Amino acid sequence: MSTVTDSLVLARRNVIRMSRIPEVLLFGLIQPVMFVLLFTYVFGGSLKIGNTTDAAVYKNFLMAGIFAQTVTFATAGASAGIAEDMHKGLVDRFRSLPMARGAVLTGRTLADLAQTALTLLVLAIVALLAGWRPGYAEPTNLARVLGGFGLLLLLGYAFTWIGALIGLSVRTPEAATSGGLIWLFPVTFISNAFVDTGQMTPWLRHVADWNPFSATVQACRELFGNPGVTGSDAWPMQHPVWASLLYSVLIVAVFRTLAVRKYRRAAE
Repeated sequence: MSTVTDSLVLARRNVIRMSRIPEVLLFGLIQPVMFVLLFTYVFGGSLKIGNTTDAAVYKNFLMAGIFAQTVTFATAGASAGIAEDMHKGLVDRFRSLPMARGAVLTGRTLADLAQTALTLLVLAIVALLAGWRPGYAEPTNLARVLGGFGLLLLLGYAFTWIGALIGLSVRTPEAATSGGLIWLFPVTFISNAFVDTGQMTPWLRHVADWNPFSATVQACRELFGNPGVTGSDAWPMQHPVWASLLYSVLIVAVFRTLAVRKYRRAAE
């Protein structure tokens, strides 16, 4: 319980700090909105989904990918924030306090999760205004839609722990920002987020179908009742909800362990 309490206290501290830098939150909201508008109106109608190039089909196919990209790109902010805390000597200050060592990282990741949830809410409103409709391809309900957003937040939280490990492994916040982004581009683009993987070469489609990012995107499309990737016999594409849960929990378990261990070594 002391670990939980310490983590919540530090999460509150990070949320307060974020609220005092509104431009960071503002820019974090603008970027995904730009992605929605650009992909919808630039690529809509030019990419083939299944057997059609209908712009409305692509629009509803796209949104789950944009949502997932948004929550994972928050990883770069987590990397930079933790690297900045390390660079400013915040670790040394916390070492003098009777608190759980892992609470520093857990508090930071929980604060990032709160910011991601706010960004996702704004993005969903923009998506609705742009023409995204849950239940476009198949019937759905509010519980399933909320479940899809829950999977997105879980994926974002899992990837934040990867960002935490990166932030602890570099020397400067600038390096953490670059390191937090560079690996996300192949993860998000070699996936089913923006294109139907059926249009890819066989080996690349295999990689995309087993990508943890793709599993969450496909799960959200299924829960949202939106058009999804069809014709793949890969297990994550056949059981995307379970695959998404499994991937996210596994990533949290592995990278939280590695990040806390790295933090303890840095604090010694």
